[in-house]
Amino acid sequence: MAPASRHVFPLFFYVLCCIILSNSRTVSGQNKPVFACDVSSNPGLMNFSFCDSSLDFQSRVSDLVSRLTLQEKIGWLVNGAKGVSRLGIPDYQWWSEALHGVSYVGPGTKFSGLVPGATSFPQVLLTAATFNESLFETIGKVVSTEARAMYNVGLAGLTFWSPNINIFRDPRWGRGQETPGEDPLLSSKYGAAHVRGLQQRDDGDKERLKVAACCKHYTAYDLENWKGFQRYNFDAVVTRQDMDDTFQPPFESCVLEGNVASVMCSYNQVNGKPTCGDPDLLAGVIRGQWNLNGYIVTDCDSLNEMFYTQKYTKTPEETAALALSAGVDLNCGDFLSRFTQGAVTAGLVNETVIDRALSNNFATLMRLGFFDGDPSKQIYGNLGPKDVCTEANQQLAREVARQGIVLLKNTQGSLPLSATSIKTLAVIGPNTNATHTMLGNYEGSPCKYTSPLQGLAALVATVYQPGCADVKCATAQVDEAKKVASTADAVVMVMGSDQSIEAEGLDRVDITLPGQQQLLINSVAEVSKGPVILVLMTGGGMDVQFAKDNPNITSILWVGFPGEAGGAAIADVIFGSYNPGGKLPMTWYPQSYVNQVNMTNMNMRPDPTTGYPGRTYRFYKGETVFSFGDGISYSEFTHSLVKAPVLVSVPLQEDHVCHSSKCKSINAVEESCKNVAFDIHVRVKNTGKAEGSHTVFLFSTPPEVHNAPQKHLLDFKKLHLTPKGEELVRFSVDVCKHLSMMDENGNRKVALGQHVLHVGNLRHTLNVRI
Repeated sequence: MAPASRHVFPLFFYVLCCIILSNSRTVSGQNKPVFACDVSSNPGLMNFSFCDSSLDFQSRVSDLVSRLTLQEKIGWLVNGAKGVSRLGIPDYQWWSEALHGVSYVGPGTKFSGLVPGATSFPQVLLTAATFNESLFETIGKVVSTEARAMYNVGLAGLTFWSPNINIFRDPRWGRGQETPGEDPLLSSKYGAAHVRGLQQRDDGDKERLKVAACCKHYTAYDLENWKGFQRYNFDAVVTRQDMDDTFQPPFESCVLEGNVASVMCSYNQVNGKPTCGDPDLLAGVIRGQWNLNGYIVTDCDSLNEMFYTQKYTKTPEETAALALSAGVDLNCGDFLSRFTQGAVTAGLVNETVIDRALSNNFATLMRLGFFDGDPSKQIYGNLGPKDVCTEANQQLAREVARQGIVLLKNTQGSLPLSATSIKTLAVIGPNTNATHTMLGNYEGSPCKYTSPLQGLAALVATVYQPGCADVKCATAQVDEAKKVASTADAVVMVMGSDQSIEAEGLDRVDITLPGQQQLLINSVAEVSKGPVILVLMTGGGMDVQFAKDNPNITSILWVGFPGEAGGAAIADVIFGSYNPGGKLPMTWYPQSYVNQVNMTNMNMRPDPTTGYPGRTYRFYKGETVFSFGDGISYSEFTHSLVKAPVLVSVPLQEDHVCHSSKCKSINAVEESCKNVAFDIHVRVKNTGKAEGSHTVFLFSTPPEVHNAPQKHLLDFKKLHLTPKGEELVRFSVDVCKHLSMMDENGNRKVALGQHVLHVGNLRHTLNVRI
């Protein structure tokens, strides 16, 4: 048994060690990929059925599992899998990351002189702000191509534990930056599209994989370390209704629509049960209801935490048996390699359960071609260093950042600036010359950096003043900043946060700008003679009501963590070569909200009896600094309704109870509810002088039954219009899918009565009846 003190070694330091090693390690003599069934070196392997790529996967997997001893099987239950040399199977490292580009987090991937960097796209939250579903998939395709190229030279694996599709429930969460935001529909569309981009092969073979993605962290995981509450032992108390209509939908879409190859269970407990030891959540839902075609992996050392921190079982062998029996196939960490043998010996788990886990693991590797011999002779065998950091990929990183940047305030005459009329631009702030900060977390070595200062200086003469020693801004350099600002034609202030403020393992307590940043901003705005553009480089939202209200601060941009080309994208927007069209994927709350609400309260819906205000735009009715979907443009877009019904009837059988008594809702699963659909057509026109992209949102406000959301997103479309251009946008609405809701018991219902549809400033009332 491992010493009980083992659990106090935080994962953060383990990951940090991996990053340091990845950055410092030189790769020599290992320019070949890791693979099994190398029949050219060992012709005898051709006698094994598992090496015969002409056979079906199930037959091959069964053959392989049958040849392994128990100890050899146990070696393949952990991320650092132990090779079986007698069968021509090498060691394999399952843990690689690719959240927004191939990452050096995790021991499975490293950079070297051969491949010194990979394309680093914006952090996911900014990518989500594009609301561009096709872009989500395109990014996945580029990342998987670079991953395969690195695999071919021995620098990466084939299994990548991305994306993170947790709901950004609370603005203080340090990992909200990794997610697609607070909305279940957006998170679902992002997860499924990005996974398709990562996994789908170019030859159309739906059974095989380009790389294997992993949707994480399942489930109701969104707390790191807040006021003594740790993710390792936090019990998320979640209602059935919130679970089914908020936390679960992104994972369901990831499996059913994205066909993801893996799901990672989280550290936390849900309603008193560790997620990695809950058979209802794993075997019942992921494997049973959703029919996952792949493997279930634990978050790193979560089994360690289940035993040592949560003390959920009496012995580590019981923990190992519980996890395997619940549906875990692979353990990130070494817990199963240490305690599975003892669990089998004690009769706590049957070897057939281990065989099931191995079958899921090996089937995934089979689908990746790991057991098909030399990768150079397979579909992606020609990829190599030349295919990483291509010019096209780097331009895509810049384009994603440009599409995601959100313009939140713009006084007439402020943005865009003119490069010909600005003689001197003061560039002030601790993130002005940011490079690594732009990447966010789960980053890799980028192809190159363009900082905001570099991007702006490429267009006009600049005067730089950091204003603070770092983003914590303990003491603002007010006098120096005011001096350069007072003589400049315009001022750009790049403020915000970095991983020292919000990160994995680090939640915020306050959501105001750190330290004396606000003092610095107001002081500069007071003396500036021209436009003052506040650029907020942050993961989550900030209470910047002061800047919104200050007339001297003429423009506000949120740029997230914009990736390697972030500085160029910021300059493109500020000087008008790109018209911003990003929309906020999360609510920006005032500081008073977090003063009132405990981060540990998982309830999405408000509670009038206690004054609890609820969470996210779907349920929160209080004041906001900025709202979900906010974002303006250098142009104006109008919407006009062309087609929409005013009445929709749902046919029910003649003896249905709702014919004889008044019903507030009907079951969405009833046969009569299927195929009840209608179309909404909206004409969108660009009435301004600048071409630009525009996101059209379709929201619905349902009748007030079953604690329904006050508003929820049904669909969105992204379009690009020239000046005076217009386009007809078509939405197809399935009544039982789009207009339904979960009731208090987790049953899907369609509310009868008036539903209000929202598109831009349009409101349309639709009556749903039987």
